[in-house]
Amino acid sequence: MTMPQNTNETRRCAIYVRKSTEQGLEQEYNSLDAQRDAATAYIKSQESNGWVVAKEYRDGGFSGGNTNRPALQEMLQDIKAGKIDLVVVYKIDRLSRSICDFTELSRKFDQWNVAFVSVTQDINTHTSAGRMMVSILITFAQFEREVITERVRDKMAASRLKGKWVGGNVPFGYRIVDKKLVVVPEYADKVRWIFSRYMQIQSPKQIAMELNREGVGGIKWTNQRVSRMLTNYTYIGKVFYHNEIVEGEQERIISDAVWNHTQEYLR
Repeated sequence: MTMPQNTNETRRCAIYVRKSTEQGLEQEYNSLDAQRDAATAYIKSQESNGWVVAKEYRDGGFSGGNTNRPALQEMLQDIKAGKIDLVVVYKIDRLSRSICDFTELSRKFDQWNVAFVSVTQDINTHTSAGRMMVSILITFAQFEREVITERVRDKMAASRLKGKWVGGNVPFGYRIVDKKLVVVPEYADKVRWIFSRYMQIQSPKQIAMELNREGVGGIKWTNQRVSRMLTNYTYIGKVFYHNEIVEGEQERIISDAVWNHTQEYLR
């Protein structure tokens, strides 16, 4: 890395540390502390060039996929106010994993005459070589993030097609136990009543009014909520995903006969 020449001018350094999840942050010495110590030691090695620690900014439990992070925003405000001369991070992806976001941050750093340095990578944005290296590394950081996202999405899709519960709004009549949908008997009776009542009157709005009058489930019932229930394959023990209907792990509440009659009325 190209270092500033020996100078008596003070270089006020901001140390920025980030961790995507809150797991492990409760430990006495965690990942954020390790990042801080590495950055502090690096700044100390540049004392002859006037480098001093001005302030530490910590974002624990925040993704690098966007800039909506309280400590990052605080640091940007301090930079804009002229309180910081140089930003020091452990690795470039601690600051951002998005090409667009990092490009915008770099533009602001240039505008405010602030340099950016990575402790473990050969990056100094005051040089053309450093700026080129930033572009290369942030591209790989975004690629890694997108690959992880795709893996998670593919895993969830595979789980759905196997009939597993992968999250979302829990259908009325069920609760989650060990990441699985389990029938709540008292509410299951109300689910059956809703289907039966619809075959009598064909009015989701009227059914919602009756449910609200009784205070069923302690929730606000609407005709939209009732209508969604009447077409929810969960109640017949199935999973609907990307136009495919597969057997689900959950116990059914509604029989095929009641379901088929209900769908005929809905049509």
